[in-house]
This record gives sequence, structure tokens and C-alpha cells, in this order.
Amino acid sequence: MGNATVAAHFTGKAPIVRQIYDRLIDTAARLGPVRQDAKKTSIHLMRRTAFAGIATRRDGIVLTLKSRSDIRSRRIVKREQASPTRWYLNVKLTAPQQVDDQVAGWLASAFEIAR
Repeated sequence: MGNATVAAHFTGKAPIVRQIYDRLIDTAARLGPVRQDAKKTSIHLMRRTAFAGIATRRDGIVLTLKSRSDIRSRRIVKREQASPTRWYLNVKLTAPQQVDDQVAGWLASAFEIAR
């Protein structure tokens, strides 16, 4: 993926992957202006700084969220503490309906960090 584009991340992926992504973007856009920054391996959702990362997989998405604290949920498949007040939390999404009120709340918290 030489020049990374958002569209390139969906090449060879199941159509559901784009549906999940579109629902994430719609949810994030309700928080305020969000810029999509395509990188080689992921798409960053930006406010002033990145507040979330989206890695497309063949049949789903791995959403990485910034957080000020750890979130204890069975939905978090990986957690990494980057500093005393910064966590990176991964959520695997395999259906658009999984972008629910809980994920929207986590996105809103991450969006606030990226002021």
C-alpha cells in the first residue's frame, strides 16, 4: 500500500468491514470534526491528535482507543498501558451493530483526550 488511502484498506475485505467502518465514522462524526488519516497498516481518527486507530481485517475491524484509564470489559481484547495516564485498548468488531452505545461512549472519551 504505497500511498495509503482509506479505500485501499478495504481491498479484498468482506463488505461487512466497510459497513462497520462507516458506522464508526458516523458515530465519531457526531462528536465533532473528525479527520481520517490513512497510514500503511491502519486509519487514524484525528481531532487535534489521533484518538482512535482502525485496522481492517478480512472479516472485521480492530479498533484501538486512547483512554486515560484501563477499561475492564470482556469486549477489550488487548490493553496496553503507555504511561500512568494513557492506555491503548483494542476492541474487535465483526458486525456494524457492535458499534453500540458502549463503543460510542468509549469513542467520546477518546475524542476528549485528543483536544
